[in-house]
Amino acid sequence: MLDGVRTPMVDYCGALGHISPTDLGIKAAREALKRAGVAPSDIGSVVTGNMAPGDFDQFFLPRHIGLYAGVPVAVPAIMAQRICGTGFELFRQAGEHIQGGACEAALVVGTESMTRNPIAAFDHRTGFKLGAPVGFKDYMWEALKDPAAGINMIQTAENLARKYGITREQVDEFAHQSFAKAVAAQESGFLAGEIVPVVTEKFELDGYKPRGIKLQGKVTEVAQDTHPRPSPIEVLAKLRPVFEGGVQTGGNSSALVDAAAAAVVASGAYAKAHGKQPLARIIGAAAVGVPPEIMGIGPAPAIRLLLERTGLKLDDIGRFEVNEAQGAQTLAVAKELGMDLDKLNVNGGAIALGHPLAATGVRLTITVARAMQRDGVKYGISSACVGGGQGIALLLENPGA
Repeated sequence: MLDGVRTPMVDYCGALGHISPTDLGIKAAREALKRAGVAPSDIGSVVTGNMAPGDFDQFFLPRHIGLYAGVPVAVPAIMAQRICGTGFELFRQAGEHIQGGACEAALVVGTESMTRNPIAAFDHRTGFKLGAPVGFKDYMWEALKDPAAGINMIQTAENLARKYGITREQVDEFAHQSFAKAVAAQESGFLAGEIVPVVTEKFELDGYKPRGIKLQGKVTEVAQDTHPRPSPIEVLAKLRPVFEGGVQTGGNSSALVDAAAAAVVASGAYAKAHGKQPLARIIGAAAVGVPPEIMGIGPAPAIRLLLERTGLKLDDIGRFEVNEAQGAQTLAVAKELGMDLDKLNVNGGAIALGHPLAATGVRLTITVARAMQRDGVKYGISSACVGGGQGIALLLENPGA
């Protein structure tokens, strides 16, 4: 990975809520190429991810991101999907493209508008019949339910809390720490280092209609994440659990945010030939399946498989970025692995920063690479659970350590 960048992660229905995920992706892609010092003409593959359609032209999202980022017309683009693991999958597929000889450099982009998840119906193509129920539902809310297991994602975390003996107090403490670390990382300027501010601008493409971003009202720039805030345990403890007697609340689960993240991935030969010092070397990837009713434990076996494949031990890893889908879920992963919590999400996690589905894996991988570089750590892992019962993880090496 030569370099990477993201937009600010902005709360649901906030300042980025009206913007197409395609345009957020274009913004991040252009900046990633700029920061990596890579000409768009050097890109041989565009690998993108987006879960929920944010507009009617979502089918064209990968192609439009590539074209409006300046990538040549002859270069193909693809969209991959592994729900919350999508961003990690993009790196895995980019690596396969490079190793297979399809390209020397790939553009990886994950983008998501949680705000623009549609209110949708799938059963009215033939019209509305007299007296029949109307089928319009909240796409995002319905997507949280796994019909195979008959439960939603919060319930999978509650299952893990019971299995691993995780209490409400422990989950609130973990959430409190996530917020505190994110606020500290924001105040130190660390998070700003991976953010490109979003402004009103046009994306021109010769011979085609311009696209762009237009901020609303008096907003002229969106430059920082909006969800991090001081969150004392006493305040978190007052929040009502989603399920009676449960440990998960709105305060200790991942936040809904809109964002995009992008990175440039290249072969070692390309980096050497162009005098590039990579941000990190992607050593390996692993994806696994787990029972749907405890889908949140997915990172644990994925990380174990990754370490087995690469011959490393858990103690060799200096930094972990594990997506905080729910607090109990992340604590269960740490408990299952025997992970040192001092190495986990040291700049805050999704509880404090947010979880923009397809963008999350790209964001976490950029963040762990930068943390490794800052802290002089040789190895780091980014990982997430995946709805339906999967886990995925990437192993990174700091070339400067």
